[in-house]
Amino acid sequence: MNFLKFKNKKLFFENTAISKVATRIKTPFYLYSLGQLRFNFNNFKKSFKKINPIICFSVKSNSNLKLISELKKLGSGADVVSIGELKIALKAGISPKKIVFSGVGKTEEELDFAIKKEILLINAESEAEIRAINKIAKKNNKIVSVGIRINPNISAKTNKKISTGKKDNKFGISMNACFEIFDNQYHYEYLKFEAISVHIGSQIMDINPFKKVLNALSNFNKKINLIGINLKYIDLGGGTGIPYSNSEKKFNLKQYANLVLKFKKTNNVEIIFEPGRSVCGNTGVLISKVIYLKDAPGKKFIIIDAAMNDLIRPALYGAKHQIYPLLKNSSTIKKNTEFVGPVCESSDTFISYNKYQKLNEGDYVCIDNIGAYGRSLASNYNTRPYCAEILINKNKYKVIKQRQKLESLIN
Repeated sequence: MNFLKFKNKKLFFENTAISKVATRIKTPFYLYSLGQLRFNFNNFKKSFKKINPIICFSVKSNSNLKLISELKKLGSGADVVSIGELKIALKAGISPKKIVFSGVGKTEEELDFAIKKEILLINAESEAEIRAINKIAKKNNKIVSVGIRINPNISAKTNKKISTGKKDNKFGISMNACFEIFDNQYHYEYLKFEAISVHIGSQIMDINPFKKVLNALSNFNKKINLIGINLKYIDLGGGTGIPYSNSEKKFNLKQYANLVLKFKKTNNVEIIFEPGRSVCGNTGVLISKVIYLKDAPGKKFIIIDAAMNDLIRPALYGAKHQIYPLLKNSSTIKKNTEFVGPVCESSDTFISYNKYQKLNEGDYVCIDNIGAYGRSLASNYNTRPYCAEILINKNKYKVIKQRQKLESLIN
């Protein structure tokens, strides 16, 4: 995280000491860096400059309206998977012509709304959905731009719970099925097939799965060219990962960009990307307070006021988010230390360390890399309100989403 650093034993986000915010805002809360968000998006854009893609930020990774609005200012479009996300993107000022709608189970209401808004693409994921889009398009008397998401049956070499490109995953359709739809496109008089899309999973750190996907797409594009299908776009989705520890290397965007540039020239198409985590993952941290210290045989539990409902990735995926004290000291806990939350589930645990600095009840800690799938996967489990969301800009901060009032949950 470029903008998260210790200065004189205090943890800073940009030019703001996090301890200053923690003493004024009720914990737990999400804290974002505007500088990091801008840096990440501009770095992604710069990496693919020669390709000049349409960059559609994946709203499911973080749907905070203020952050989406800031990305819009930087030139981002939006990839959405629900009517709610589509409305957020539009409210943030993103042009409908820079919005793609993905997802396997779009309802009639959602499709009707997207068609009326004349968005860039609806990426269909089944033949049944294509029939539904055609029917609704006819009712609206509109020609609708459609992409077909293909499932290339390629392993993303990532956590199986976030792998989406194998044939036994629910996403997309086979290349053979896609070819048949294209070959019978005259059945769909209100649809304009302009794209194929692919997304094989999330948190991918290896370039090889992307190489395989690009090769498969090139071969498929040649095949459909023979039946008169000349695509305008190929949507390569997202999936590029970020390091969650110092031992992990960054994904090589430059290497990927070289592959995609060659692919674009060969296939004569425009490229769409749908980055999420790589843009917002390290822009956020979760700030929490130590409630209790609890000794157990061979272990010390540090019970904090953040829980699995605020950050479910460790419980859901076994993900490891590093935890830092807001104030460094030289004392050490001389036993295994496990950070856990207060929710009544054994899976409400974050991370363990063989050694950790000494903490006291009432101290504050920072859980890193929660900008993607932190707040967006949060819940009210155990009737716990959603946390506040705070945005830092250099040495200033402001609340961009208020903490949910407990009373709103009790009715």
